[in-house]
Amino acid sequence: MQNEGKLFQSSYPKSFRDLVGKNGVITVQGEQQRKLHGIASNMMRLEKLKFHFLDNIQLVMLQTLNKFDNNQVILLQDVCRKLAINLMVNQLLGASSETEIDEMAHFFSDFVDGCLSLPINFPGFAFHTAMKAREKIIRKINKTIEKHGEEESSEGGDGVLGRLLEEESLPDNAVADFIINLLFAGNETTAKTMLFAVYFLTRCPKAMQQLLDEQDSIRSNSSGGDGLLTWQDYKAMSFTQCVIDETLRLGGIAIWLMREAKHDVVYQDYIIPKGCFLVPFLSAVHLDENLYKGASTFNPWRWMEPENQEKRNWRSSPFYCPFGGGARSCPGAELSRLQIAIFLHYFVTTYTWEQLKEDRMSFFPSARLVNGFQIRLTSRHHLDSESL
Repeated sequence: MQNEGKLFQSSYPKSFRDLVGKNGVITVQGEQQRKLHGIASNMMRLEKLKFHFLDNIQLVMLQTLNKFDNNQVILLQDVCRKLAINLMVNQLLGASSETEIDEMAHFFSDFVDGCLSLPINFPGFAFHTAMKAREKIIRKINKTIEKHGEEESSEGGDGVLGRLLEEESLPDNAVADFIINLLFAGNETTAKTMLFAVYFLTRCPKAMQQLLDEQDSIRSNSSGGDGLLTWQDYKAMSFTQCVIDETLRLGGIAIWLMREAKHDVVYQDYIIPKGCFLVPFLSAVHLDENLYKGASTFNPWRWMEPENQEKRNWRSSPFYCPFGGGARSCPGAELSRLQIAIFLHYFVTTYTWEQLKEDRMSFFPSARLVNGFQIRLTSRHHLDSESL
């Protein structure tokens, strides 16, 4: 990861390259990659999260989580997937109507299903369906671009896309690929980390209680208007951040990467020939007993130990890389962490739940819980009313 463009370069299968686009930050190389990565990082730096994202994230969360009835049975995996799409479409395109979001969620589901499929562009094949979905997503992006050109929008009014058009000079086809790349990179990762965090907390009542105590305290002491959390509230979620770090270590979504050797590379006693594909497994480091005591156990308290503080810095640590590393580290990492923390706040302070079916994690062909994590929700407000 630290030798991007020197000894190795990012490389992906044809189906993936065709779908995410030749102008996307995931697939481009060299100076163009550095430029697009810099733009993405600028769009989602901490200052922008405070002023452009925090309130919108909470409104989307409340809109989704307040819809459930007391004692309703849900598959949390499906809920988290839809919630993540809602967040990304809202924040990237500025779309807020349920019709628009449901439409994009449908297109994007077809799009993702084709990313690692056989590249056969013929009706009946997943790749063909995904390419059609890509065309529809691009049409939606282009309509938003046209609307932005016709109307003088207020700053930040059209999400990341609006600010991208105002602040950067990219051709329209590059803008569309740029947005598609962010949609792809930010959707599955955030959805599955929210899901896995609840899964781990359910299996660890002590951690669940400590996180709930922290979030109840934050809610009761918050100075935010309209019942929304402030940036100071988010920064006070110290144990919640430990839960997120441990979820990413134990159930990280980006468990492997794909790289191609640009030259013959000598490594220890091996020669990696030029053109050879490598698949580094990040989870092999995250689950190494030599680095993490009880590596296969969910233990958020490990991140409070002084000896793990330097290891915890995912921007520079060689022992903890949930967001990749080097020139291709995830530019939306801070946004993802913010979304997950806000989700945990509203989910645990609004509901208790009972797991109805045994479940387990699987990482093939993609990260998931095999039974979708079926739970029955109980409103905490309902419980409080019954106890009076």
